[in-house]
Amino acid sequence: MSADPKSELLESELLDTKKQATNVLVGVVMGSRSDYAVMKAAVELLREFGVTHEVRVVSAHRTPDLLFSYGEAAAGRGLRVILAGAGGAAHLPGMMAAKTVVPVIGVPIAATALQGMDALLSIAQMPKGVPVATMAIGAAGAANAALLAIAMLATTDAALREKLVAWRAARRDEVLGTTVQDEVGA
Repeated sequence: MSADPKSELLESELLDTKKQATNVLVGVVMGSRSDYAVMKAAVELLREFGVTHEVRVVSAHRTPDLLFSYGEAAAGRGLRVILAGAGGAAHLPGMMAAKTVVPVIGVPIAATALQGMDALLSIAQMPKGVPVATMAIGAAGAANAALLAIAMLATTDAALREKLVAWRAARRDEVLGTTVQDEVGA
């Protein structure tokens, strides 16, 4: 575990795979524990926005029965969006989408010598009828997956929409507050 208390809290959230939170809106699943290094970018944003979520390891290849039961129960448990991170063959997002009508957002993770391109193509090339929204490879993709999930939830949650608008305005202000000229001291 990291010395950073926030990292410890996030890591403990992953470790507690039996935790049954109520009113969970977003499921964050990944193919292995090592994928959490990337998916924590999504978890941190969901936490920042106060979106209830759960974090689980659900491997398409090593725990297919768990994947099927998680996907089949997702809508009935009230999940509104599932973020699925996977590397290599990256079957988790597509198989999850095949087992639920809850929208699935796939996050390719660089786990092989192909640096995530294999995962990106696997997630993006879904057959007609089994959609998976596909993000960029790595932590930026995980963060954007969380932001897309938040935007989806914000369509029916005015308070969350206000938080998202404020968050985006703050990002804009960060860019406008520092110019290249300021940075080079001209």
